[in-house]
Amino acid sequence: MVWKPRTTVAAVIEADGRYLLVEEADAEGNRVLNQPAGHLEPGESLEAAVIREVAEETRRDFTPGALVGIYRWDGAPDGSTFMRFTFAGSVGEEIAGRERDADILATHWLTAEEVREAGASGRLRSPLVARTLEDYLRGERYPLTVLQEV
Repeated sequence: MVWKPRTTVAAVIEADGRYLLVEEADAEGNRVLNQPAGHLEPGESLEAAVIREVAEETRRDFTPGALVGIYRWDGAPDGSTFMRFTFAGSVGEEIAGRERDADILATHWLTAEEVREAGASGRLRSPLVARTLEDYLRGERYPLTVLQEV
């Protein structure tokens, strides 16, 4: 068996002290919160993937400004390992008529404290949501030039 971690991207999006999160159902059907996030597709750059995922989940165009961090997580219920590249950036207004992924139940602008409360009550999709937000709040930012396509 070949071990392959799942490569994902996510976006920390702040406006007026609030953070854009999506509400979705997890594998057990529980409503959970996540940053706009998803899987890297074949032939896609990491930046293109996060732009696509934000558009698909929020109906908004995303402009990446920095990389917050790269995270490895082995705690998925199915035993998978995830490599998550989290970006910081901004979005425009929601685009009327643009389809949103069927898996997304709603979008919410929450304060950092509300995200922390959701984590304490078990409503975050994974611990990556809280960790990446805390890193963002501490000022973790890396230039996008650290990501190289070869």
